[in-house]
Amino acid sequence: MCFWWYWQKEKRVPYVKFMEANYPPGFSYEDFGPLFTAEFFDPNQWADILKASGAKYVVLTSKHHEGFTLWGSRYSWNWNAVDVGPKRDLVAELAMSVRNKTDLHFGLYHSLFEWFNPLFLEDATNVFKTRKFPTSKSLPELYEIVTKYQPEIIWSDGNGNAPDTYWNSTGFLAWLYNDSPVRDTVVTNDRWGVGSICTHGGFYTCSDRYNPGHLLPHKWENCMTIDKRSWGYRRNAQLDDYLTIEDLVKQLVETVSCGGNLLMNIGPTHDGRIAVIFEERLRQMGAWLKVNGEAIYGTKPWRAQNDTVTPEVWYTFSPKGGQVNAIFLNWPVSGTLELGEPQAKLGETQVKLVGYKELLKWVALGEKGIVIALPQLTPKQLPCQWGWTLQLIDIN
Repeated sequence: MCFWWYWQKEKRVPYVKFMEANYPPGFSYEDFGPLFTAEFFDPNQWADILKASGAKYVVLTSKHHEGFTLWGSRYSWNWNAVDVGPKRDLVAELAMSVRNKTDLHFGLYHSLFEWFNPLFLEDATNVFKTRKFPTSKSLPELYEIVTKYQPEIIWSDGNGNAPDTYWNSTGFLAWLYNDSPVRDTVVTNDRWGVGSICTHGGFYTCSDRYNPGHLLPHKWENCMTIDKRSWGYRRNAQLDDYLTIEDLVKQLVETVSCGGNLLMNIGPTHDGRIAVIFEERLRQMGAWLKVNGEAIYGTKPWRAQNDTVTPEVWYTFSPKGGQVNAIFLNWPVSGTLELGEPQAKLGETQVKLVGYKELLKWVALGEKGIVIALPQLTPKQLPCQWGWTLQLIDIN
């Protein structure tokens, strides 16, 4: 997604050499526009995959820093998916499929700035004392996508080192929350100008791939990528470049235990496909959540986030059922699991392995701590393959 910047601005050698070896002299980034064809884009198939992932919301990149919009924006003439390339309103198509076929909340990512837009570069040269770009391009686009597609999440990004006053973020947000068509349902992130990240917003992102490992006092989101090195699709990616499902379950469990949401990025192809490896990871996550979802959905952080004795155990609390969930990522060879945080009550506390019928036996370790005897199961008998949930009932 940053190819243009690496190639033209930073002139990184691998990118320059790649273009010289594979494209004719004088080939510009704009010439990629017609090559973005999306002929295999099937929004219904995307919606099915997203639903199968167990996700509760989806955020589509409607425009990144290069300025190309996936809808026919009136403010991005001849640099959008309706005028160039697919000749389709991709935002509208996916929004319709997601809303018709799933119960996911539909959100849109939108970059405030554009790397090489002449109006933005002129404003930057004037130290943002002029505001030609936001008034004629960025802000009108935001009003346009909200009015036209009514997203329930606005994921803003790319402040271009300009303050929120340059972007008129407070003016837009005041309209969004008071007068827009989504005023009663919309949530926003924290990227609305220099100094706003991790300080203002409905939920904080703080940085890309943010995973603090401890509880934060404000709702936050871990926005990360399945491809360890890229937010977009890479034709030259190797298998080791992708996070495994074990890695992803670990990310999810750590994030939710500490009060966050996980936004798991995939990069579609130029012809509109979700690559098979991304589909596999999404479906694997959905299979895991089908078993363990009660320990994730609608939970709150417990008094401890991860265990003091067995650090690879992470806790959540289910207000609906009143139980503490202890999610352990490694099945102990010994067949017993020691937890240092729970305070068990003899004759009252029950321990269940989600997906297994019988109650588990346990012994207390004084006032605090518990040792649980796990059932002896073959790999095929395990409730799932990549992480397991213990429900601790009547425990402090």
